[in-house]
Amino acid sequence: MKELGEYLKRMRISNGVSITEACEDLEFSTSHLENIESGNVRAFKDVYELRDSIKLYAKYLGLDPDKIADEFNGFLFQHTSKISLDDILAAQKKKQDERKVKSPYTKEYKEKTNIWPVFVISLVIFVLIFTVFVVVATINKKPVQTNELKGYRKDDLCEFAY
Repeated sequence: MKELGEYLKRMRISNGVSITEACEDLEFSTSHLENIESGNVRAFKDVYELRDSIKLYAKYLGLDPDKIADEFNGFLFQHTSKISLDDILAAQKKKQDERKVKSPYTKEYKEKTNIWPVFVISLVIFVLIFTVFVVVATINKKPVQTNELKGYRKDDLCEFAY
């Protein structure tokens, strides 16, 4: 990466462009462009963003952006091929543990018990008890007698009606 950064710096200087002018035109910060030219990959959080910045910078300098991107990808391959497989697997496992996503496809479902039969049986029992209560209440119901009519016979009431 250092060689690629130095090459981009040489091309910038040979085109007569100052670093501040390039930063203004590309809307990069000065430290961003200096890190690219010095080959400081660790200053960037995302290598894909770095690759896009390098392609944009190469296009700005009049270079073939795809060729420069291929050079950068070659650097990435060499850099990542030096990492042991155990380290890669450990990093992947750590990353998976950090961000467990719960979706309908990855979510583990607990076995659910079916409560519908219990609900239906309870409802039927409640309805039966309520029905028995209503029937017993209507059978035992005494006729309503008001105070006005107490002590009068039915025949007596007919005399007052005329």
